[in-house]
Amino acid sequence: MLVEDYAAEGKSLGRVDGKVIFVEGLVPGDIADVRLLKNKKDWAESVPVHVHQYSADRVDPFCSHFGVCGGCQWQMLPYEKQLQYKQKQVEETLKRIGKVNLPVVQPILGAAATRGYRNKIEYTFGNKRFLLKEELHDEAISGQQDVAGFHVRGLFDKVVDIDTCYLQEEPTNLIRKAVKEFGHANGLTFYDIRNHSGFLRTMQIRLCRTGEIMVNIVLGEEDKPNREKLLQHIQQQFPSITTLLYTVNTKWNDSLYDQEPITWSGPGYVIEELEGFRYKIGPKSFFQTNTAQAEALYRVTRDYAELSGTETVYDLYCGTGSIGIFVSGKAKKIIGVEMVAAAIDDAKENAALNNLQHTEFFAGDVIDVCDDAFFQTHGRPDVIITDPPRAGMHEKLVQKILDMAAPVVVYVSCNPATQARDLNLLAEKYDVTALQPVDMFPHTHHIENVAQLKLRPL
Repeated sequence: MLVEDYAAEGKSLGRVDGKVIFVEGLVPGDIADVRLLKNKKDWAESVPVHVHQYSADRVDPFCSHFGVCGGCQWQMLPYEKQLQYKQKQVEETLKRIGKVNLPVVQPILGAAATRGYRNKIEYTFGNKRFLLKEELHDEAISGQQDVAGFHVRGLFDKVVDIDTCYLQEEPTNLIRKAVKEFGHANGLTFYDIRNHSGFLRTMQIRLCRTGEIMVNIVLGEEDKPNREKLLQHIQQQFPSITTLLYTVNTKWNDSLYDQEPITWSGPGYVIEELEGFRYKIGPKSFFQTNTAQAEALYRVTRDYAELSGTETVYDLYCGTGSIGIFVSGKAKKIIGVEMVAAAIDDAKENAALNNLQHTEFFAGDVIDVCDDAFFQTHGRPDVIITDPPRAGMHEKLVQKILDMAAPVVVYVSCNPATQARDLNLLAEKYDVTALQPVDMFPHTHHIENVAQLKLRPL
């Protein structure tokens, strides 16, 4: 089968006897044998079995773990090609699902740095190493090894032992290796996800452009003597770490939202900067993962808001207030609303950190918070900025936005498909007037898109 085109969400497509065949792991121009997994009347999903001829567009991946760890799925494509396919994904998805009149989609804003761009990364420690195909039948190589890296896609109990990850700048690899080597040297147990046991479990590292570094080592069980030795060792080896924390997580899952990280050294947080604004980030705070591209994304958002200094801006799904604070210099008032109460606490701290007197943040569902009494107290919005999760906006929230009828809505999305669905619903009162894709994650199929909508005259 000749792979003819890119489909979306990391898949490409070809045709066999007129039927569309979707496939992962191949790129347009590849000729390959595929095995069908899901076979419908008009389409099928498949996996590649043997590649007869590679596309002329391919390049050699720069990472030795490409195709194994599950990340950076597009390293075999030149970055210019990645941007072309992402641009096409936005355009075709909005047309196919949105079914509304659209302006010309602006050329995608690519990233200047395509390696080392992540400010946060999470590593996993495990006692079962993923073996490559060529290692499976080698009796000298055992999968029962204590390793540090990333979970294999689709195999929850296997970990790829990472040598060098290019997603985050150093000292990320040095810190991971130091913890692993200390574990080996001191007989520390690595986490066994099946038996729910083991000392070393996961680790998050956050690097800021301010130079501050935060490390949170997550342990699967309480062991004070070994914990103290490990933290002392890491602190001595890496004096550049400005905040070192640990978390004892004895739950079955790795989520930290209901855990309490404990500060070992430093203030317990780091400070990041975007265009002069300072943001306090704790171990559980949400912050855009690509700092440089977050700045680009927020600049587009601010431009699309068309602020003159007199507007009341409602920042929905405001999180820790990053967008609202970023655009605050050109607004009369910022009202942020977010379901997660802890995020609102962070937003208030960030506003105070920047000496902002015209921002207010509220915890709760927008549908419940923004009632007539709220509008009477805080004013109706002149501009609404909404930045929902991948699932997009709840239909009730879309209706709420239609009821609020702000002259301008700026919709920031990490999923063009759900954004297109919501634009279709908002078309009851709004016209889409500008579209700008932004690439936040080079070498992956993920893409952000910002849409400007304006209220249609009655």
